[in-house]
Amino acid sequence: MLTVAAVAGAAAVAALSLPLDSAGIGWLITAIAAVVAVSLAGPAKVVAGPKPLVDRPLPRFRAEQAGWAAATVALLAVGTFRSAGWLFALCVVVATLTTALTLVAGRSMRSIFVAYLLPFLAAFRAMPWLAHGLSRPNRSGRIVATAAVSVVLLLAFGGLLASADSTFATALERLVPDLGVDTIFRWIFLGGFAAMGVGGAAFLRVAPPDVSRLDRTEGRKVHRWEWAVPLGLLTVLFGLFVAVQAVTLFRGDFGVQEYADEARSGFWQLSWVVGLTLLVLAGAARWAPRAEPADRLLIRVILGALTALTLVIAATAIHRIVLYTAEYGLTRLRLLVFCCELWFVFVLLLVLIAGRRIRAPWLPRLAVAAGVAALIGLAVANPDGMIAERNLRPSGDRPIDLSYLGDLSPDAVPALTGSDRLTNTQLICVLGRMNTGTMTMSDDWRSWNVGLARARVLISTHGNPTYDCTP
Repeated sequence: MLTVAAVAGAAAVAALSLPLDSAGIGWLITAIAAVVAVSLAGPAKVVAGPKPLVDRPLPRFRAEQAGWAAATVALLAVGTFRSAGWLFALCVVVATLTTALTLVAGRSMRSIFVAYLLPFLAAFRAMPWLAHGLSRPNRSGRIVATAAVSVVLLLAFGGLLASADSTFATALERLVPDLGVDTIFRWIFLGGFAAMGVGGAAFLRVAPPDVSRLDRTEGRKVHRWEWAVPLGLLTVLFGLFVAVQAVTLFRGDFGVQEYADEARSGFWQLSWVVGLTLLVLAGAARWAPRAEPADRLLIRVILGALTALTLVIAATAIHRIVLYTAEYGLTRLRLLVFCCELWFVFVLLLVLIAGRRIRAPWLPRLAVAAGVAALIGLAVANPDGMIAERNLRPSGDRPIDLSYLGDLSPDAVPALTGSDRLTNTQLICVLGRMNTGTMTMSDDWRSWNVGLARARVLISTHGNPTYDCTP
């Protein structure tokens, strides 16, 4: 009964609070309600009949699972403080991974991949499970009666209190939307979707699957030369590239602008090289034999050298993006790829550390945790504000791109209004370009966030412009 009520309550909170078209505090409220519902979920206790042959106790949350759950809530809480849609969308995607790791304790890359798929499958398996809980005698009637009494009490006393105080009536009007067809359809859609999601999470919470078999590496291995020869040749290729880069940098064949243009054309290729090399290293760690001392020596020498050279290539890519950004300005895409390159470097350092003992079951989870922490840190740093501050700094003859500044989210407004690099006319033009869309819409508590509220206050102090005069 408690599990069914908790899932139903979380689904009702999601239907009333979740804003699908924007970030906002409603996402945080929904996340907290879902966490509480899953924490309360448990198997039904046997109150009659013979004792069950198998007694499965409710598994306890480990510290690692609690950490992943906290990361999920933190990622969805970004919408409460930041209004940048691209940042919050990225946080929501990563939150699906941390949710899966909360429910299913995956360690290797294979088990993490399976753990990511299981919540989607469990959402369909949970429906008959919850329906079985409702099929017990008198439970359906009690739930319906409880819901009916709650609705009658809220309508009766809410109407009396609203008629007694106009301020409370205004607040109640903002909280309770108009009961139109679109609102009812939205509630049914969100409530049903949330019931499946939270129900699937509760199902995995009660009976988590054992994915430890996927963490084993004692599978089929290839011969030492089958992997050592191609990866050895790849190591030689990387060494030649690093040597050419060192000679070019030492001789100074390019000027600053010429090197920035060269960086623009080659940065993406270097990023792909680093990312694909991580996959190659993961495959080698899975299929390379390690039973004999010669095998372990080859792993340390070849994979160690390949990892070290890949670190140099990643550093080259970071150097190129830094030069290119200094010459042409910072954008969201450049900031994201810069953070990805730093994450690549961190993972490569972990690979070097893992090479000491060959076996490192902690590496995949630590790499994912580092990526999640980096994303949360990026949200705390306010990326759109960083971009605005960086592009307002003087840099040679490069003009300020007012159009791009006007396309940033309201999170950039404090940086724009606090800078002395913009004239009053330029500032009004940028603020007028930004003061459209969600900035001019009426307040909705579901999509309220700190960044948007602060931007509205700052824009109102500058005359609240609503026209775009940027080129």
